[in-house]
Amino acid sequence: MVEQRRFGNLVPHLILCIGIAIVAFPVYLAFIASTHEPTIIANGQMPLTPGGHFLETYYRTIFVGTSGTTREPVSTMLFNSFVMASVIAVGKIAISLISAYAVVYFSFPFRKTAFWMIFITLMLPVEVRIYPTYKVVSDLGLLDTYAGLTIPLIASATATLLFRQFFMTIPDELVEASKIDGAGPIRFFFDTVLPLSRTTIASLFVILFIYGWNQYLWPLLITTRDDMQTIVIGIKKMIVTSDALTEWQIVMATAILAMVPPVLVVVLMQKLFVKGLVDSEK
Repeated sequence: MVEQRRFGNLVPHLILCIGIAIVAFPVYLAFIASTHEPTIIANGQMPLTPGGHFLETYYRTIFVGTSGTTREPVSTMLFNSFVMASVIAVGKIAISLISAYAVVYFSFPFRKTAFWMIFITLMLPVEVRIYPTYKVVSDLGLLDTYAGLTIPLIASATATLLFRQFFMTIPDELVEASKIDGAGPIRFFFDTVLPLSRTTIASLFVILFIYGWNQYLWPLLITTRDDMQTIVIGIKKMIVTSDALTEWQIVMATAILAMVPPVLVVVLMQKLFVKGLVDSEK
């Protein structure tokens, strides 16, 4: 019985390993390329073993920069991306929590209309409203600022919908018990609703952090100074289109470093992330 089960798991595990190899091999090649000279990479003669320029390349990438169209060190771009992703994730969660709580637990005129107006904004992505949003940010003098990078992307209809659906599963007995204890709406929110939403918040934070980290179009438009650009923009600007030789070892090292923060967020919050997606006891 046990042997048949192990044999039955062999094929899924084999397929899983093949999938991991397909995904991980380009990352491995990027790491190998970051340890060699750019001429070896450009000539297509790069071996599959690490070179001897690991410390030199990563020190220059993090603290010095490249000779491409952007000369800022990657540490600055990493900081900008981290601030943007963190503020967007926290802001989206905070606004969505408050708006969903108001829609579910407060009775006011046109409550359902307000929710559906929020929901309809799902059909208006950033690309559709990019020009008027840019015009407003420009008129407010928020170009090349963290506020300009984050505030226009801080609202989330998807997170509001998810929190609303979760709040509707909270038993009415908890609301009645809170009223009997003399708790008002704010105390009920912080003492009951917020703790119950912990796993949902964690799972949304992971998704929204990666969403903010991978933003390309909006930071490209809103930033004109090198010291305000994100790492996604920096990678693109490092690839020189003129006759000059692109410093591929710096580009590959930057790509490796750009993957580290999102991976750390997923790993550190893995348990809460999975529990927030599959937990049915709520």
